Amino acid sequence: MVFFIQSPWLAFIPAALFFAAFGASGRRLTLVTGVLWLLYAFYELAMKRRILCTGECNIRVDLLLIYPVLALLSLVAAIQALRAALRRSKVEGT
Repeated sequence: MVFFIQSPWLAFIPAALFFAAFGASGRRLTLVTGVLWLLYAFYELAMKRRILCTGECNIRVDLLLIYPVLALLSLVAAIQALRAALRRSKVEGT
């Protein structure tokens, strides 16, 4: 996930994917995960532009909390969204 530090705009991609998954599944956790990815994208942009970090930004202890939370939420939300979308398509197909 280091590439998000170098290119923060890439964090908008998972946000968009989770918003699309929310549209397909309707799961609230998927929407929350998309919003958190969106907030993280703006956070990284602010860090890169030195708005939130005026001094030494090379040591990013904040990422020790942010990355595991985003990764875990993304995994759980993706599984929930996939299961809900599969259930919805199964009901519509029957």
